[in-house]
Amino acid sequence: MFPCLRLSSLCDLHTLQPIISQRSFICQQLVQRYCSSKADQYDLVVIGGGSGGLACSKEAAILGKKVAVLDFVDPSSQGTTWGLGGTCVNVGCIPKKLMHQAAILGHHLKEATSYGWTYPSNEPATHDWSVLVENVTNYIKSLNFGHRTALMDKNVQYINAKGSLLDGNRIMTINKKNEKKQIYADNIVIATGMRPKTIQEVPGMTENSITSDDIFWLNKPPGKTLVIGGSYVALECAGFLSGLGYDTTLMLRSIPLRGFDQQMADLVLRHLEHSGVHIVRGTPKSNTKQKDGRLEVTWQSGSDVYDTVLLAIGREANTKDLGILDIGVDVDQNTGHIVGGYGGESERTSIPNIYAIGDILHGRPELTPVAIQAGKLLARRLYGTSLEAMDYELIPTTVFTPLEYSCAGLSEEEAESRFPDEIEVYHSYYKPLEYSLPHTSSEHCYIKVVCLRQFPHKVIGIHITGPNSGEVLQGFAVAMRTDSLTLQVLQSSVGIHPTTAEELVKLHITKRSGLDPTVSEC
Repeated sequence: MFPCLRLSSLCDLHTLQPIISQRSFICQQLVQRYCSSKADQYDLVVIGGGSGGLACSKEAAILGKKVAVLDFVDPSSQGTTWGLGGTCVNVGCIPKKLMHQAAILGHHLKEATSYGWTYPSNEPATHDWSVLVENVTNYIKSLNFGHRTALMDKNVQYINAKGSLLDGNRIMTINKKNEKKQIYADNIVIATGMRPKTIQEVPGMTENSITSDDIFWLNKPPGKTLVIGGSYVALECAGFLSGLGYDTTLMLRSIPLRGFDQQMADLVLRHLEHSGVHIVRGTPKSNTKQKDGRLEVTWQSGSDVYDTVLLAIGREANTKDLGILDIGVDVDQNTGHIVGGYGGESERTSIPNIYAIGDILHGRPELTPVAIQAGKLLARRLYGTSLEAMDYELIPTTVFTPLEYSCAGLSEEEAESRFPDEIEVYHSYYKPLEYSLPHTSSEHCYIKVVCLRQFPHKVIGIHITGPNSGEVLQGFAVAMRTDSLTLQVLQSSVGIHPTTAEELVKLHITKRSGLDPTVSEC
């Protein structure tokens, strides 16, 4: 292949580099393999130890491949770090759901007297933030340990270091001691996820604010809190903080839950306000730390002083120091996400043997189960056991606000855009049975099913606000994926009584009819 070179010169990369750059991608792979020690050669290297990266690495190892996972957490602006497992395990889904549950339990305590429960005294129940955080972080650490154990069991090498791409096959690793080492991989998967955005242009905002990277590890109670943002993270955090008894304000700079059905988003927001969250609309102008350590925040129409300011204005691609632009990986100029779809594969980048999965991939749902599924399927395709590709349509999800919002398929706005004047919306306001004795307001409990108007009235979107709506919707989302869920199938199904889920199969009133959709009977 290189007749002018003796074998003894094969490991002189400085000599070979000009020649490699002029040769094909396959030649480059072969030379790099000769120039790497066997211990540092892998069939697959995954950069990022989150849910998707771990799933992909373990699946490849099960299929007999030599695999390494690189994972390193840069501290947040407040110095918070965590262990193996990525955002979901450490600063996302898991601690969020546990704190959501803590707040829900507090609400149930207030309702318990209506069911005959009495307390030893007339004093209301109190909450201890430090106990909650200690128990949540201990559970997270057990998951960190479990992930490391799982990698060892599958013979996946865990490398606690950053990875920077030198070319299509070489990766420079840098550990916390700043020690560098090159490793080689036939295939590379980037699964580095995203990190919270900050507002650099607002004086004091970055240094005086926390993000979702910090709130779940906060040692002291947050106290009076300002949550800035309209993202699902912002609404969820505002919801559980208020539910735990903290004076909470949500500052919206634009519409809430962008990308979700806006009628449902309005219901979620109104329920948050009904639950005690203060809503202000505006853009912060400054965040100043006072002598007593509290924070004065100003915006267009006012100002106030808070103990904690939490930024939840969205997330950005975690590609810093990856070196992907230097080697020619195509990146979306607006979002910074890696562009996939090359070679007909959603996860394949502009470099044939480099792939991206999870939140880092442009235009794909930023959800943990999506990353896990995509990672497993990619490993199976790479190593010959399957041709199945990830289907990114009809992905269900839940916003864990005090009144949960779950959806699958198209929003009403998306459906109308795709099928102008061809949709029918069936809906109802309902009252969960458990709300009856404590007389809990159900004005925001709502179900909406979006169908095509033409027979057989295929269901293309389901939306529900209500208690445990995520548990309710999962089964219906499975039915939607069969591509055979129609209005007739839904209406002919027998409901489980008395449940919230049965309200979905009882739907019969359309928006177009103008009739009152409130359910009045049992």
